Amino acid sequence: MFKRIVISLIAICTLNMVAQEQPTSRVLKEMTLTGTGYELGLQHGKMLKTEIGEIVTKWKANTTKYFKKDAELTLDDFYKQANYEAAIKKWTPDLYEEVRGIAEGSGQAFRDILVLNLLDEFWVYIDELYNHHCSDVGVPSINGSTSYIAQNMDIENYTDGYQTLIRLERTASRPEQLILTHPGLIALNGMNETGVGVVVNTIMQLNASSSGLPVAFVVRRIINSTDKDDLINFIQTVNHASGQNYIIGIQGDVYDFEASANQVVRFNPKNTNGTVYHTNHPIVNTDVKEWYTDYKPTEENKSKLLQSSNSYLRLTALEKRMVGNPLIDDNIIMEALRSKDNPDNPVCNTNNQDGSGFTFASVIMTLTGDLNFQITAGPPDESEYKSVTFSSK
Repeated sequence: MFKRIVISLIAICTLNMVAQEQPTSRVLKEMTLTGTGYELGLQHGKMLKTEIGEIVTKWKANTTKYFKKDAELTLDDFYKQANYEAAIKKWTPDLYEEVRGIAEGSGQAFRDILVLNLLDEFWVYIDELYNHHCSDVGVPSINGSTSYIAQNMDIENYTDGYQTLIRLERTASRPEQLILTHPGLIALNGMNETGVGVVVNTIMQLNASSSGLPVAFVVRRIINSTDKDDLINFIQTVNHASGQNYIIGIQGDVYDFEASANQVVRFNPKNTNGTVYHTNHPIVNTDVKEWYTDYKPTEENKSKLLQSSNSYLRLTALEKRMVGNPLIDDNIIMEALRSKDNPDNPVCNTNNQDGSGFTFASVIMTLTGDLNFQITAGPPDESEYKSVTFSSK
């Protein structure tokens, strides 16, 4: 069990904040990687060496400012209590080698690049509840309609200007993949050319495991697969390192799983149009940490939190649009992801440089028909979506 860190409101306002200028025009970085394992990482590290160095520097400055002590001491403490390497080597050995390649190619210490890829796990270590604002939706195919999954990916604002789309070239054993990330990180979310994709939400309230498989590696394991049974079995049996919600699209089917250290529970609101939606609180998984019992999904807790919680208010904004339309298309999804129904708790978060994080990127994955990956660099109300397709076979 991770040690709970009590955080004052002042500290909350300083988390994830290093002074930086707001980019006047964001440019999505795009790169294509070939090969497997270490080769992928080495290319990634060499191609984005400068950007990775900048990200590591800003991340450490951010950590130093938050903990009020040298980041190296904090990272040492975090690394000592973690046992993620064994799970990574067991479940995704090629990805362990990829991280090693990123470190080698970028000239950064392996420990630093590995911890950079333990994004959610470091958040769990910090145990800061209020700065996680990702918003996701899933739309299955009904009677031949188009299937989508989509997400506003909200993370630390020092990552602004580093929005990156990686294309992994297909091999005999791997489908072509499109992956949202930032330099040095193996994945935030993504999809493959067979119509398999995944989007995620941190659920800090759920129990975690210091020996489980970290989120970024779960994401890459999912989008590397083309077999439905394999995917559903994997997500329900792997030992999860962090409390996380996974909306997984498999061609026309969409599944939503809330995963914790001790259980994985499917969320299915049973809407007529089959839609699902999620933000950053548990809806069906009761495996909560002892200090977050107020968030255990009971009717009493829901009624107490519904009017004031950021996560509940954003969920309401998504639900209104997903349930209120019998047939969902990408325009309705865009409207949901751009929404600011409650100005203080919006689905779409501007980089206000106020310590509250921001919408790093927005993605809409079309999983049936003409497959494509629509993406914005930054909040979707500040730019149009760019459509990216897979290469011809």
